[in-house]
Amino acid sequence: MNGENNSQKSLSLPSLTALRCFEVAARTEHFGRAADELHLTHGAISRAVRLLEEDLGVRLFERRQRRVFLTEAGERLYRAVREGLGGIRQTAQALRQQSRPSSLVLSCEPTLLMRWLIPRWPAFQALHPELDVHLMAGGGALSFDSGIDLAIRRNDFHWPEELHSQLLFEERTGPVCQPGKVAQFFERREEGWALRPSAPRLHTKTRPSAWQAWRQHAGMSADEEVPGQRFEHFYFSLQGAVAGLGVAIGPYRQVCDDIEAGLLAAPLGFVPDGSGYHLLAPTKPEPGSPHETLANWLHHLS
Repeated sequence: MNGENNSQKSLSLPSLTALRCFEVAARTEHFGRAADELHLTHGAISRAVRLLEEDLGVRLFERRQRRVFLTEAGERLYRAVREGLGGIRQTAQALRQQSRPSSLVLSCEPTLLMRWLIPRWPAFQALHPELDVHLMAGGGALSFDSGIDLAIRRNDFHWPEELHSQLLFEERTGPVCQPGKVAQFFERREEGWALRPSAPRLHTKTRPSAWQAWRQHAGMSADEEVPGQRFEHFYFSLQGAVAGLGVAIGPYRQVCDDIEAGLLAAPLGFVPDGSGYHLLAPTKPEPGSPHETLANWLHHLS
């Protein structure tokens, strides 16, 4: 009887939940990032991997400082799990599209959604009234297993290699402020406008290095920390600039409508910051599919 139980155990599949935790931890090489992506705790990821190692009787990771690295056995399992989950993901996506061929769920980073996509959305609906696309806010790591069909994300984090990615536009940033405050916050020089050292900077917790990154990509030297307000979300810093509270770093597509409307000014223009926004999907769009229709429209906007 005991031999029969051991035989049955050797033929059984490991826990699918544990395999999913293992796959994300292997891909990110970090239990904490895996926990964030799967909306679990660090302890839950660690327990899942430990149970998987006990079930298989091998070590899957080597732990060095705060990162984890696959062992030889872990590499073998990762290749198999990635291939298996990739096939399941593609089949599930195809079945979803078959069951609701004209419906999509599009996840987009919140500020880009509010300030760029939604103002243009009536044009898409007028062009394609037959398509039912649900917009939802979301940023950073994502899982298409949660009912999302497509996602717009900035490439400031790692996503799975097997996802289909299409670059929509490169990110360009620059200082913006209320037009009536330009003379107060900027000064004229022979080479053009320059930011006054005393101009209050508006900062945000979601992009804490925005000012430093802009100066670097604009070819400027490091700037001393200038007192200014700090906001919880990037959107609030842009609204603070509209209200005249100071100067914020504005991504072009999130401020272009306000500039055209005369609510914001960008005396120094915009420079590429090395990142870009991508349309992500589990698979490449099928010709004539709602996915392709939406992707083509987004590229037209860019």
